[in-house]
Amino acid sequence: MKKFLIFCMVPAALLLLSMKGDKPAYKLFNSKGREAGYKEMLKDALAADIVFFGELHNNSLCHWMQLELTGDIYNEKKEKLVLGAEMFETDNQLLLNEYLSGKIAERNFEAEAKLWNNYKTDYKPLVVFAKEHKLAFIATNIPRRYAAIVNKKGFEGLDGLEPEAMEYMAPLPVDFDPEVECYKSMMAMMRGPGMHDTMNIARAQAIKDATMAVSIHKNRDNGQTFLHYNGSYHSDNHEGIVWWLKKENPGLNILTITTVEQDTITSLKEEFIGKADYILCVPSSMTKTYISSMP
Repeated sequence: MKKFLIFCMVPAALLLLSMKGDKPAYKLFNSKGREAGYKEMLKDALAADIVFFGELHNNSLCHWMQLELTGDIYNEKKEKLVLGAEMFETDNQLLLNEYLSGKIAERNFEAEAKLWNNYKTDYKPLVVFAKEHKLAFIATNIPRRYAAIVNKKGFEGLDGLEPEAMEYMAPLPVDFDPEVECYKSMMAMMRGPGMHDTMNIARAQAIKDATMAVSIHKNRDNGQTFLHYNGSYHSDNHEGIVWWLKKENPGLNILTITTVEQDTITSLKEEFIGKADYILCVPSSMTKTYISSMP
């Protein structure tokens, strides 16, 4: 009996040692900071009208998870899945449509569209997925030239633009609320010597969010799931784009995912609890797709 117990204990000890040696690449947590499973997140995503996948732009695991989630939602929703992204500007929608439908070659699309520097590693797989599965992919963001005008001159700087320009952004006047926490905290963070009007910085962020909300709203029908890829700041705490959508349609079922990095991912830091419905927690040492903070 004693030999039998020792025999049973040895495999158990080896199992424990092997578990200690595991190096998980990520952990998922729910909004309350409790560990969650991928299937749980997928189930909630399938039930949502709109899913926001808030990313850290240069986090390689984050981009892998975006592609995995896209494929798994598609397996259930098929043509009722619509994709969209902050990384594509509304005045490039025609180019995107022409490429997805096969009317123009990939080389022409990539040469003429305003693509982020990390497009080929991080966003091209999503666009190719849409092309292969005949899904709509919506360029949701305001053209950067117009956001730059707001950043410099405020919303008034947009007055006098050609009527065609208005088609590429949220309707004016923009009902900007500087008390929304994401804009308020942005202004507080930007204050300092040499900084220009911090209110305009927040206004520029707001017109991006408002334009993305309008783009999503216009391109989603009832029964469809719209999966949107964006920097996490645009949807964290159900603010940013989510705030504008809820303002227009409070009844929308919106699911948010955010990405955070920690030195260890055993448990979620207090500061990240409640940031989104699901928090993708990744080791800080995770491989980056580029070095600079923005593409």
